[in-house]
Amino acid sequence: MTITYKDTAGIAGMRVAGRLAAELLDYLAPLVKPGVTTNELDRLADAYTTQVQGATSAPLNYAPSGHNPYPKAICTSINHQVCHGIPNDKPLKKGDIVNIDVTIIKDGWHGDSSRMFIVGEASVAARRLCALTYEAMWHGIIKVRAGAHLGDIGHAIQTFAEGHGLSVVREFCGHGIGRSFHEEPQVLHYGRPGTLDQLKAGMTITIEPMLNTGRKEIKELGDGWTIVTKDRSLSAQWEHTVLVTETGYEVLTLSQGCPPIPSFVPVAAPAATPATV
Repeated sequence: MTITYKDTAGIAGMRVAGRLAAELLDYLAPLVKPGVTTNELDRLADAYTTQVQGATSAPLNYAPSGHNPYPKAICTSINHQVCHGIPNDKPLKKGDIVNIDVTIIKDGWHGDSSRMFIVGEASVAARRLCALTYEAMWHGIIKVRAGAHLGDIGHAIQTFAEGHGLSVVREFCGHGIGRSFHEEPQVLHYGRPGTLDQLKAGMTITIEPMLNTGRKEIKELGDGWTIVTKDRSLSAQWEHTVLVTETGYEVLTLSQGCPPIPSFVPVAAPAATPATV
């Protein structure tokens, strides 16, 4: 698979898909509270996607080589789950942290985003992890511009994360996105500046670091999808879909429900206070 570059029409399609992904997370935010099951969140997300947005869910029945079809419309990864957690009937409880990962398909274009949600009063360590992972994502985003390298993104994320005592999951990464859910290139969240593919205007990629409070090692559960930390330490992830421009970047998955953009980010963008439930 080769890297795809979006023309004006493609960029317009990606903007719509990205906005819908962000709006789906906005819709789910007030519903994430103690006692709700992730199966209920999945049901509501699927209904909103299909009936309100006139779109479809990319994760539902997604079946890359070697995997059984993913059975749900969203991914819900709780506490020590790193990614690809499958919604179930277990209620969320106070103190949980949960990542909700959504990907919308609208008119053939994909918009991919995830956010962390804190259920009630979580521990100091959990809140710190969620906040620092969000900042780590943005440290990667601000490196995006035509002429930069993928290694610049990974290095920025790794340096920030490890400087705060967090580990970076190596086995999963960001990716190109467009007409296909997963395109080239792979976007590593660690690395060296000036290495790997050079960014060019028209590329659309996801930046989605997964950081752990403990060690970086992970394992897959028996369901064939859910990834957890080997040492059962907490894990967090945030994700945006980003367009590479000649002068910098455009984040395609921003909305009024997104957390405030960190003060070190030089480009102004819409901001709002995240929901704590």
